[in-house]
Amino acid sequence: MSQPSHPQPSYPPPPSDALNTIEHMRESVFFEDPHRRRKLQRFWMLLALSSVIAAAGVVADSTATVIGAMIVAPMMLPIQGTMLATVLGDRRNLTRSLLLMIAGAAAAIAIGWLVGMLALSPITEETNSQVAGRASPGLIDLLAALATGAVGSIALVRKDISDTLPGVAIAISLVPPLVVVGIAAESGDWGSSIGSLLLFTANVAAILGTGVVIMAVYRVPRWGRLDATPLPPGVKAVNRRRSNLAIAGVLVLVALPLGFSTLVTTTLNTQQNGITRAADAWAADEQLDVISVEYVSALTYVVRITGGDAAPDVAPFAERLQTAGIDPASVDVEWIPSVRVNAGSGDGS
Repeated sequence: MSQPSHPQPSYPPPPSDALNTIEHMRESVFFEDPHRRRKLQRFWMLLALSSVIAAAGVVADSTATVIGAMIVAPMMLPIQGTMLATVLGDRRNLTRSLLLMIAGAAAAIAIGWLVGMLALSPITEETNSQVAGRASPGLIDLLAALATGAVGSIALVRKDISDTLPGVAIAISLVPPLVVVGIAAESGDWGSSIGSLLLFTANVAAILGTGVVIMAVYRVPRWGRLDATPLPPGVKAVNRRRSNLAIAGVLVLVALPLGFSTLVTTTLNTQQNGITRAADAWAADEQLDVISVEYVSALTYVVRITGGDAAPDVAPFAERLQTAGIDPASVDVEWIPSVRVNAGSGDGS
């Protein structure tokens, strides 16, 4: 004898024909019966493939391959599911979505680690632009994630902009930072690994935060209230106020290190630009050529120059640095002798 099925929640229709129904939104992002198993199979299949594609793209330093992985990646589903469950007060789907998001993130990191083991040389911030682009996220990354998360939430609510979802998948990077966490950690670059994990966390917090706001703008919590049909037995509602405060708290916690990272990056770039201008002016007076100005570590820079018959006098350079408000003790000068030889002067032997 078959067991009676639990009654499904019944929602009132949306206030506008341009908006999707609550049932449609639940079907889009929740992993519920009767198609739960099929949705989970699809999620894990796409997550595994997108993680392999992203990891291969990072190791090969191929932007096009990484973008392809962004389009395939399904990580947006459990994140938006977490957001919608918070808005609707659905504790069961909130728990499901959170667990799936955490498990998916762990799987992507593990795949990144395994693919990193296949690399012939360490994949670090210094050797790979894909890692470098995700190693030091700043407030501008959070701003982009907030805007992109808003578009994704609007696409979930409205019927007429679903064609923007591929662009959202590309703009909001989810799986690539996760595989970078694994790849960088496998190579011993823990700073880049932590930075990439921070970027993923910031993106998730932005999607959740802007999603709750967008749902409030469209008054989904109001017209998404249940009709007379009660929740299935054993299913409890979420405290929406507490959940919203938790999301806001995560956003603040993420913004603090991103703000600090932005401040440090801005300070270093400003100082490096000042050193470069001073080095160019000094090199022009001494008839030298500046090869590069590089940040090494602990606020130490190296200016590489060439030209002349002997090591140049750095006192005029130190004066220019002091005039620019830069401590000369933080700058090392590396002189590289150069010899010009005519290729046709050999005896041909």
